[in-house]
Parts: sequence; C-alpha cells; structure tokens
Amino acid sequence: MSLILLLTQQMSLYLVMVYLVSKTPLFKFFAEAATRLPHKIFIYLIFSGFCIMATYFGEQTNDAIANTRAMGAVLGGLLGGPVTGFLVGLTGGLHRYSMGGFTDLACAISTTLEGFSAGIVSLYLRRQDKSELIYAPLLVCLVTFCAEMLQMGVILLVAQPFADAWELVKQIALPMLLVNSIGAALFMSMVRDQKTMFDKLSSAFSTQALKIAERSVGVLSKGFNQKSSTQVAQIIIEETHVGAVAITDREHLLAFIGTGADHHIPGTPISSKITQDAIDNNCVMFADGVNMAYSCSISPQCRLGSSLVIPLRSENEVIGTIKLYEPKNKLFLNINRTLGEGIGRLLSNQILFGRFERQQSMLTQAELKLLQAQVNPHFLFNALNTIAAITKRDPLKARQLIQQLSQFLRINLKRTTGLVTLSDELEHIDSYLTIEKARFLDKLNVEIDIPERLLSFRLPAFTLQPIIENAVKHGTSNMLKQGLISVTGKIHDDLLILEVIDNAGLYKLDNNSEGLGMNLVHKRIQNQFGSEFGIDVDCRKDEYTRVCIKLPYTETHT
Repeated sequence: MSLILLLTQQMSLYLVMVYLVSKTPLFKFFAEAATRLPHKIFIYLIFSGFCIMATYFGEQTNDAIANTRAMGAVLGGLLGGPVTGFLVGLTGGLHRYSMGGFTDLACAISTTLEGFSAGIVSLYLRRQDKSELIYAPLLVCLVTFCAEMLQMGVILLVAQPFADAWELVKQIALPMLLVNSIGAALFMSMVRDQKTMFDKLSSAFSTQALKIAERSVGVLSKGFNQKSSTQVAQIIIEETHVGAVAITDREHLLAFIGTGADHHIPGTPISSKITQDAIDNNCVMFADGVNMAYSCSISPQCRLGSSLVIPLRSENEVIGTIKLYEPKNKLFLNINRTLGEGIGRLLSNQILFGRFERQQSMLTQAELKLLQAQVNPHFLFNALNTIAAITKRDPLKARQLIQQLSQFLRINLKRTTGLVTLSDELEHIDSYLTIEKARFLDKLNVEIDIPERLLSFRLPAFTLQPIIENAVKHGTSNMLKQGLISVTGKIHDDLLILEVIDNAGLYKLDNNSEGLGMNLVHKRIQNQFGSEFGIDVDCRKDEYTRVCIKLPYTETHT
C-alpha cells in the first residue's frame, strides 16, 4: 500500500506539471493530431523527460526501481506514433539501463517495447480513421495496463535470478499497473479536455469570419478579377494570420499575399497539382505535409510547408479557389482549416451574388430598353404627324407641342432602372398626354386624382406611362365617343394602390403585343418588391378596363 501512495505522489507531481503546461501555447502540440517533425520532436523531448524523471524519482525496491516511467513511453507512442514512441521508450530504457540493477536490461527492453507498441496502436487507429480514440481515457488506461503487463512479463523472462524477479514482480506489479494506468488516463483526459476547448475555439472563429465578411462585402460582387481578389486576400491574411493567402480562377493565379510572394506571381498559370485537383474534383484539398505531402511547384526553396485549397463555387460550377498556407515550421491548426472552409463558402456566395446582381441589372436594363423602344417609334410617328398638321393653323401651339415632345423624349432617354418619385412619373405622363390630347382634340379626357402626400412615393421608372399609353392606344383611340381615362391613388392596408381606368373596355388578355408594356411593368414590380405585388386587370367589354397597380407603402419608399 505504501508503494502505491509513493507512486501516486510521483504521478500527481507529473499531472500538476502537465496542468501548468496546459496554460501555455505549448500544450496545443498535445491536442493536435497532425504530427509533423516539429511536433514529433516536441513529443519526444517531453515524454523522454517524463521517463527519465520517473526513473530518478522512483522507489528503490529489491535492487530495482518502482516507477511511473511507463506513462511517458505509452503517451509518447500514442501521441507521436511508432517511431516517436520507439525513440521515447529507447531513451527512457537506456537511461534506466545506465542506473544498473538486476532488472536493468529487462526494464530497458520493456520500456522500448511499451513506447513502440503504443505507437502501433496509434498508427492503427489513425489508419482506421479513428484517431479521436487516441484521446479516450479509457482506451489509454487499457493500453497502459497492457504495456505494464508486458513489462512484468519481460522482467520475468530476462531478469536473473528468476526467484528474485518473481518476488519483485509480486511487490511492484499491482502498484505500477494501477498508478501508471490511472495516471496515463488522467493525463490524456486533460489533453482531451484541452483539445475540446481548442475545437470549440473554432466556433469563436465565426466572429473572425464575420469580420472578414464585413470587410470584404461587396468587393467580389463587383467582379472576380486580380484587383478584387488581391483586396480580399489582404483582408483574409490580416484576420487569420496564416502564412500566405492565394486566390485563383480556373486557370490563373489572381492574388497572392504573404510568405512566398516573391515567386508566386499573380497572372501566371496554375502550376499546383492539388489546386488543379480541387478544381477538377470540386473538393477541398488539404496537404498538411505529413499525411499528405506538400511541396511548392515553383521553387524548391519555398518556405511554405502546408496548404489548404478550397474551391470557389458559382451554383454547381467551380470558378476558382482560395488557398491558405502555413510555413514549414508551423502547424496548420484544425481551427484554421475550419475557418478556411467557411471563408470559401462566404466568398463563393459573394461571387454568386455579384453575378446575380449583374445579370439582374442587365435584365432590367434590357426590359427598360424594350419599354423605351416600344414607346418611341409609334408615339414619335403620331406626334410628328400631329405637330405637322397643327403647324399651319396654330404655329404657337405647334411650338408648345414640340417643347412637350422634347421634354418627353429627354425624360424617356434619361430614365434609369432605379426608382423615381410618383411626381416625376406624373410629369412624364403629362408631357405624353399633352401631345395625345392635341392629336385627339376633344375625344380624350384624362383625370388625375392623386393626393399630394403620395407624390414623394418612389416606384420603378416607367410604371404608369406604359399603362396609360395602352389605355389610349388600344382603348380610347378606337372609340367613336369621347374617351375617358382616370388615374387615382390611395393607401389601403399598407399598400399604395394606383388605378388607371378607361371607358373603352377593349382589353384582350391573349393579345401579346398589346400587353407587352403591361407585362414588363408587372414583372419589374415583382422583381423589385416581391411576388405579392404587381398589376391586376379587370375588364368589362365595351364598358371599362381597370388596371390596378399594387405597391408596398412604407417609409423607405417615400
């Protein structure tokens, strides 16, 4: 019992030291599964030191040393792999051999086997894609227990005389089995908790991603090119502090910021195989320099040692990549990998949104040009004929009509795809109606009743004018009696309702040419405000046609 207490004191000392180390950045080496050379060296030094300390502070028992050396060998093998485990065990074993005693050779052999066998277990779990089990305290306890059983067996086989070896094993087996197994499990429990904390930090990196999103919003939406890509790469490297950031399209490097910028030149063709694989296979490629080798395809002197390549997607098409690098002397942390993949999705969405906006703008521009092309030819022809007819009998009136026509065309040509006030829209309509009234004389009467408080309301350009033109061209102009058109506006249930009513009642739903302007107005309203808004038409043959325009009435639209 006293031996158990003494070994427990020794184990407790180690755990206190581990706890103190866990508060430093060095502890991340225990929590990272990717073991490249700096990592392996760190693991070797730490756990070789554990083995040596355990031997020094062990308890002399029957010309042997009861100790917790197995903790260091097993943990070194589990965290560092077979080679590191073998070297940790060999170092601890040689140190024990140098201290003599009838079990010196047996302890040297068993300690080496303990580290190596734990490394084999680690390698097996990694290859089975079960590396998380390495951090399971129960499994660590079982592996250490088996390793200590192995040590007891080696002592019985190698140490001479056998009687002394058997007596020693009876005294130290139970204390060393219990303390080493429990101590290794407690150590790994601390590592696992710290690893969990590191993994949870990835959620905190969402704040970092939001900062990147905030700083880069709108940059790529203006175009996916060298200028915008360089701006985004600069933002990312400032926020993530990785070694380097690169952005490519499908064929060329668009931007490169950070380590290696002297030979990774924007504008040059893509030369990296993993980048091409990420594009061709539409998948994330991660060359950590350990499980997947990484070497710069441009310069053998390049200091970069790992690379994460994330495809940038537009719908189902890969249009480029974003790449994060770390130098050879720095681990590529899991949190940076998670963040990198999130940045890839963020930038993909920005590019997609930019393309959508440009396509939407082009569509709206095309629709507006179509409206303008529909208005101008027949209206201009009729207007010129009307002015020509009036010129001889009333030159002053003809001059006024020319001014109105000039104003109408100027407004028509200057109109954009954006929003205009209802007042501007009515001014445009007034120029149009002045010419049409001159053409039809007393056969056309138009009444406009819209409250003054609604005149500042903003609506898409060319909303009312095509509707009124349809009422004249395909309605009242075909009547023998006087044509009446009324234009009203009112607020109802947070809606602005504009109505254009004529007394012709000649609207035909299946007449595509007649409804072209109206259909475009309806579509543009829905694109701007949503599918619940737009145009409704009610027609009673030879009596009336009522066109109702529904728009959302909010403070932002006034």
